Amino acid sequence: MKKDSERQVRERQRPLRVVVSVAERQEIERRAAAASLSVSAYLRAAGMGATFRSAASSHEQVAALAKVNADQGRLGGLLKLWLSERPGRGAAARDVRTLLDRIGEMQGVLADAAAKL
Repeated sequence: MKKDSERQVRERQRPLRVVVSVAERQEIERRAAAASLSVSAYLRAAGMGATFRSAASSHEQVAALAKVNADQGRLGGLLKLWLSERPGRGAAARDVRTLLDRIGEMQGVLADAAAKL
């Protein structure tokens, strides 16, 4: 039995002609490239009501997540260092509480950034 994707490819033998200006064609090609799709795939998806994010936008969001992740790692390391110090030489309880609050804020930033992906 044939897979659905194979069947769809075989059924896509009916071209659809769309008349556009040179500027419109260039814009469609630019948007398709930004969405990392072929022009046909882009027009098919757009015609079916899909919304698109540019690949650059996704890369920026992943970079933002990586930065927040690194910040979380540094804060966690600092907290571990403070908590592992000998009594009387560690950080004050107020400083630890401030750090825990900051870690909580960073977790919120991370969740917001992940939700945008």
